[in-house]
Amino acid sequence: MTTPYEETKTALLDAALMHVAFDGWSDVTFRAAALDAGVEDGMARAVCPRGAVDLALAYHARGDVAMISQIKSDALPDRFRDKIAAAVRFRIEAVTDKEAVRRGTTLFALPMYASDGAKAIWGTADKIWNTLGDTSDDVNWYTKRVTLSGVYSATVLYWLGDDSVDNQATWEFLDRRIDDVMQIEKVKAQARDNKFLSALLTGPNWVLSQVKAPPRMPDIDLPGSWGPRQ
Repeated sequence: MTTPYEETKTALLDAALMHVAFDGWSDVTFRAAALDAGVEDGMARAVCPRGAVDLALAYHARGDVAMISQIKSDALPDRFRDKIAAAVRFRIEAVTDKEAVRRGTTLFALPMYASDGAKAIWGTADKIWNTLGDTSDDVNWYTKRVTLSGVYSATVLYWLGDDSVDNQATWEFLDRRIDDVMQIEKVKAQARDNKFLSALLTGPNWVLSQVKAPPRMPDIDLPGSWGPRQ
């Protein structure tokens, strides 16, 4: 069940996408979206206090929702590295407007919005791991998401410049990045099995063992919402 808040934000986002290619995620786009959607300026600003920035984040969140639905409905490969690759591909294929993403990368490259962009990418990586059943609650919770955030963001940037048939070059690039990550995991496993290195890393490993995953928070798209995830 959607709320009036969600319905208004959806209407604004749908209207904004008609203008983003020309004016980017800008105030010009936001005002045009409010006019096209028939939303009064005061209401539009109440729903999106930061204007088009909030709509850009909403567009990213819409892609995450589509990705999760695809992951849950598709028969995924058996190998876990292939499941990760499939999830990243689903996320990119969920994009309905490539130019909107291109304009978004420009927006979130600005210093004042860089943290919003980083948070959105981290959120995508977190949703992929959670949907695939990740149960880690130690330092691995962080390393998994940091690594996947890097893979996802690099793949998106490559995809934006890809003109190959059916984005085949992008999927090959993605596979190479996943393979790079698997090599890192292989080296870590070898270090753990090496008695000398294992003894040398006893102290650092103990410190890392004290790191715990943060408490999970609910995905509530309302201003001022805060509380522990059920």
